[in-house]
Amino acid sequence: MSLNVEDVMVKEVITVDEKSTVKEAADIMNRFEIGCLIVTKNGKAVGILTERDLLKRVVSRAKNPKKARVEDVMSKPLIVVEPDMDLEEAAKLMFKLKIKKLPVVEAGRLMGLVTLTDLARFQPQMIRILKKLSEKMAPKRMQKVVDYYVV
Repeated sequence: MSLNVEDVMVKEVITVDEKSTVKEAADIMNRFEIGCLIVTKNGKAVGILTERDLLKRVVSRAKNPKKARVEDVMSKPLIVVEPDMDLEEAAKLMFKLKIKKLPVVEAGRLMGLVTLTDLARFQPQMIRILKKLSEKMAPKRMQKVVDYYVV
């Protein structure tokens, strides 16, 4: 029996409005101890703000987090998957696009979030799949996740 994204996704996804300041977004990330926020515009998911975005587009450019807007530093377009996508296909997509997080959307509605770590943690066979994929094309930062879970 193969598993789908909906079997491992986090269902309670924290969001932030695109007009929020980077400081407000960082405060939310700290409060919930999470590494990303889904960015919304009028209630619709339009982007993702990750710790890496904060480092590359705010800290390294010495932007003022109290003035910079989330919409100016978020990653877009938002790459999403549907809940019924096979886990192996989701992993392949992450490696191909060099991303670690995939929002899960159904009929335009945000349903959850799945990460590379979620995939690796969920089932032993997925670890073998991730290792195989990482040997072919993993960026260094993804290799750390794979190395952590591969015994």
